[in-house]
Amino acid sequence: MTTEITPPNVNVQMLMRVPVQQAFQAFVDPDVTTRFWFSHSSGPLAVGQEVLWEWRMFGVSTQVHVEELVENRRIVMQWGDEGKRATVDWKFEPRGDAMCLVDVTNFGFVGSPNEMVDEAIDSMGGFSLVLAGAKAFLEHGIELNLIRDRFPDNVIDS
Repeated sequence: MTTEITPPNVNVQMLMRVPVQQAFQAFVDPDVTTRFWFSHSSGPLAVGQEVLWEWRMFGVSTQVHVEELVENRRIVMQWGDEGKRATVDWKFEPRGDAMCLVDVTNFGFVGSPNEMVDEAIDSMGGFSLVLAGAKAFLEHGIELNLIRDRFPDNVIDS
């Protein structure tokens, strides 16, 4: 008897104590996003665009393809290596005038069951740190370096 494996979905969320417009722009505008996530970007997110995100401190990058962008509401993108691209669905829910719930779902992992589980676990940890770093930066102006410090032995530049 064979059992079909359902690929995992990852979901993380964080309340940001900033207006929804500010939270949304933090993930669209690389001048802000580079303060808490990746180190370089080829440009802002826009529908139909391919954007290169780089983590130069690790010598890695990924192509991001924006499928949907609804101002202050939602970003849907594909990212990852060719043949292993997954979908990331960002939702921004206003909570009054001064807060926003940012909800991230990552799905569409490919590979063997073990590879999909490994990707999902890595994704959950990564997006948890991204949202925590975004919260610290947006609410308090603090750059925690969470992504850089997650794998200190993999940093190739200082």
